[in-house]
Amino acid sequence: MTVELTRHQIQNLLQGIAIPPQPQVMVDLQMEQCSPSCSVERIAELICQDVGLSGSILKTVNSPFLRNNKTITSITQAVSLLGADSVINLVNALSIKGTLSDDDIIALGSFWDSALEVAMASAVIAKEIGLQNPDEAYTLGLFHNCGVPLLMERFDNYRQVCGESYANPGVSITEIENTHLKTNHAVVGYFVAKSWNLPPYLCQAIHEHHNVDKVFAREKTENRKKYLLAILKMAEHICALYQQLGDQSTDYEWEQISETILIYAGLSQYDFENISSQINELGFGEADYH
Repeated sequence: MTVELTRHQIQNLLQGIAIPPQPQVMVDLQMEQCSPSCSVERIAELICQDVGLSGSILKTVNSPFLRNNKTITSITQAVSLLGADSVINLVNALSIKGTLSDDDIIALGSFWDSALEVAMASAVIAKEIGLQNPDEAYTLGLFHNCGVPLLMERFDNYRQVCGESYANPGVSITEIENTHLKTNHAVVGYFVAKSWNLPPYLCQAIHEHHNVDKVFAREKTENRKKYLLAILKMAEHICALYQQLGDQSTDYEWEQISETILIYAGLSQYDFENISSQINELGFGEADYH
């Protein structure tokens, strides 16, 4: 069953959504809307490529007035539940909230690219290690850095701080950001995820994704959050975020946590290299594994 949303409901649901959608995705969605063969499946496929749009859809489908029995974490499922008309209305509402300058689009390019690559890599890894509901791994991969564009907008020097944070072995990325900015993208991302009505364990994973060593040391029992974090850190390394966002040649964070991550995921180094090769063959991921 789908739900038709009123204009007033859409305006309320968009409160707090500040991550701008990719211009090209918006264009593709507009073209799909005009197509005589417009389908929910194609709309979901396009929305899955964008952090801001995906967040808006999940916030909507998990809002109290829809009264779902369980929290939805799959973007494809959320689009199907809302239906094409309501989703298109949400997209149109977002498109008129403001336009990006050319400089904004360039600055956000690496964020959009890396978010989609990590999400896709996370889904591949989740399937390889047999995680139930790999859509959750995709969702975490897409959203884990959702605080980054907000800090880019707030702080002119954020790109420089980001580079420095990836360049310091032995010091967490968020610690460096805290020193310079008095906040960090993981904290901001946590509150954004909460505003999007993501389940608590996904919000916590976003908050803790640069303190994985502490999470694994503190939480002795197996749990879904730890598996999702393990998948995310493998995906980040395979997709070379230390190069894309940090402009570094070495992934110091991965060097510190890789042994713990692979043991927890039940993977040997050989297994990990095979998964990495599969992801590279799909067209994303450029890390050096040796």
